[in-house]
Amino acid sequence: MTEQSAVARLIARLTGRFHLQRLAAIEEKIDRFGRAQRDALAEQRRQLHELTVAIPTRASAEAVQDVERRLGRVEQQLDHRDRTFSEALERARMLDEQGVDDRRFARRMEELLRDGRPVIIGPWTGEVGFELIYWVPFVRWAVATYCLPPERLLVVSRGGTAAWYGGIAARYADAFDFFSPDEFRAATEAARKQRRVGAFDAELAKRVVSAHRLGRTDLLHPGMMYRLFMPFWKEMASIARVDKHAAYARLEPVDDPALRGLPAEYVAARFYFSECFPDTAANREFVASALDSISQQTPVVLLNTPFAVDDHHDFESRGGRVLTVGAHMTPSRNLAVQTAIIARARAFVGTYGGYSYLAPFYGVSSLAFYAARSFKAQHLQVAQRIFTRLGGASVTALDVAAAPVARLALSGVVNAS
Repeated sequence: MTEQSAVARLIARLTGRFHLQRLAAIEEKIDRFGRAQRDALAEQRRQLHELTVAIPTRASAEAVQDVERRLGRVEQQLDHRDRTFSEALERARMLDEQGVDDRRFARRMEELLRDGRPVIIGPWTGEVGFELIYWVPFVRWAVATYCLPPERLLVVSRGGTAAWYGGIAARYADAFDFFSPDEFRAATEAARKQRRVGAFDAELAKRVVSAHRLGRTDLLHPGMMYRLFMPFWKEMASIARVDKHAAYARLEPVDDPALRGLPAEYVAARFYFSECFPDTAANREFVASALDSISQQTPVVLLNTPFAVDDHHDFESRGGRVLTVGAHMTPSRNLAVQTAIIARARAFVGTYGGYSYLAPFYGVSSLAFYAARSFKAQHLQVAQRIFTRLGGASVTALDVAAAPVARLALSGVVNAS
């Protein structure tokens, strides 16, 4: 073997191409074998047809039909075998690609650790739910696995979510300190999933680096997580794929001025209209009825924001025992305020989505409602799996079509001791 070919084989092994080439060779052999068998079967069918035409007797025709049925069963077996081989090869190819992604990520993290430069965690500009059940656990796992010191780390998110990261990083920067809600919404509405470093991510990171005088920095970007978790989201891998790269933990409540003056006991609520809970007369009536029912028994703190950071808009309700806290909210603190209030609540009720995931991380049970099952059930299953592990609270998603059952459930939560 020449030195050049040895190096080529080594590179192929390190990058995963060796396994992909081997799979391709196996697949080619199987295809050749399958084609030969199908050609032989086609020839047998041709000869059988000629025999059927040549033999006029009924008995002989029935015998030929019996042979034809046997050949049909052989063909079905070939089809089944082809599918089995194809599925096995696809699984092997998928596992090999996942192995390549794992090795690529490990090399990137080792480089990042070796460089010793400040590390920006993020920027995170996506949904609340994904940040809570995927991104934060992924960051916690990566930092612990590769022993990254907190003093090197700076988390970049939006809305004042520093407490969600539980001391992982020594510093935090908020996107709304650099962009208005309108600018943020315009820049992110077309790219909620941060599969790669986009133009807005790069600009935000640039402004953070300048403001904090970081100099040369490294980036632990959400795209790394998306690449590792994508096989699970595409239903090509089990939830073990996520478990392998995530560390889950309860979050600790923090004090906030917005808590001053709130009742000792209350239910936190956030109803907004979305794809799974569209703005219809029936849904508005349901929300009004639910808030009225709860507020008759215990105060309700409505977590509406006085500005829009995405394409959702809130259900408005005022008066009676329904309290609002919008006066305490600024763009860079809106999630911090909502988090503090949810963490001290008796329960949370609202639209199914990220906020319904937030409550159980603080030991507060959550009831979430939807009217159209447009969401992927696997995200809800991940959340429920997390909260079962952590214990103490859960998230329950209910269809508003089951309104009588929902009212009973609401009554049970509100009256729980």
